[in-house]
Amino acid sequence: MYTSFIRPILFLIDPEKVHHFTFSMIKTLFKIPLIPRIIKKMYQVNDKRLERNLFGLTFKNPVGLAAGFDKNALLIDELSHFGFGFIEIGTVTPLAQEGNPKKRLFRLKEDSGIINRMGFNNAGLEEVVKKLKARKTTVLIGGNMGKNKVTPNEDAAEDYLLCFNDLFEHVDYFVVNVSSPNTPNLRALQDKEPLTKLLKLLQTENKKMAKFCPNGNTKPMLLKIAPDLTDEQLLDIIDIVKDTEIDGVIATNTTISRDGLTSKNKTEIGGLSGKPVNKRSTEVIRFLAEKSNKSFPIIGVGGIHSAQDALEKIKAGADLVQIYTGFIYEGPQLIKKINKALL
Repeated sequence: MYTSFIRPILFLIDPEKVHHFTFSMIKTLFKIPLIPRIIKKMYQVNDKRLERNLFGLTFKNPVGLAAGFDKNALLIDELSHFGFGFIEIGTVTPLAQEGNPKKRLFRLKEDSGIINRMGFNNAGLEEVVKKLKARKTTVLIGGNMGKNKVTPNEDAAEDYLLCFNDLFEHVDYFVVNVSSPNTPNLRALQDKEPLTKLLKLLQTENKKMAKFCPNGNTKPMLLKIAPDLTDEQLLDIIDIVKDTEIDGVIATNTTISRDGLTSKNKTEIGGLSGKPVNKRSTEVIRFLAEKSNKSFPIIGVGGIHSAQDALEKIKAGADLVQIYTGFIYEGPQLIKKINKALL
């Protein structure tokens, strides 16, 4: 129904406008009695065999929603009904920012992809925390953190620390995002020296904050990396994970590559997601898993449009997977299909 009827209608509308429209429709729909229960019955797969235990957390199933879809934690309660094992909000920056000028989101229908140059548009840390405090669901939440566009790289650590401290009580794990191509010079923070320094600083703060927790535990810290890193840079990432003692890696973010595209929007500037990044994302997962002797958990994301795509990433070394563009193209049925295939 989604791919044959709903998607063709939604794809007639500007992608950013339809995103906001869809959010409003879901909010309205879930106010109708019995709708939440019906959605749960349609899409959730409840089976103990799907549970995954990683970095001290128990994931109900290994299929998550990637950052970028619900930047401001507006739909956590509603989205949890669709069967996700975890939801990642953000990217959140300390101050609210509008992001890059519109038009900044482009469908590549022929390639089953999306190019975005959103630029970390979000409501800011204070508003996101308010939404997190008001949530009712117990689904695991990841907090994806970034820096404001106006913050120079030499001061970036302060932005990440602000986000970390304010989100600490309200998220289950953290993601350090230094791999978006849409904030000027952000990817320079992926270089070994500045990245090691940033992660060590956050880990020091993590240990300080843990002292105030009832269980005394630190929060899991993950690093989200770009698919455009060379093998040498990926080896650096493995060293950095070991050196900083972070809990894992999310592979991968969007790509700046345009290889093999046929859509008319292929020349637009921004990060490319969807099917075109699938192969490279899986290659990065396999490289990290093999070269590190699977010494840390990996969340696989990038171009998952089918259950087979998800299984390939898990076979390559991913412990969990996330979807975003595939969710838009294939609909919520994709989550159920992946979980059924895993069983």
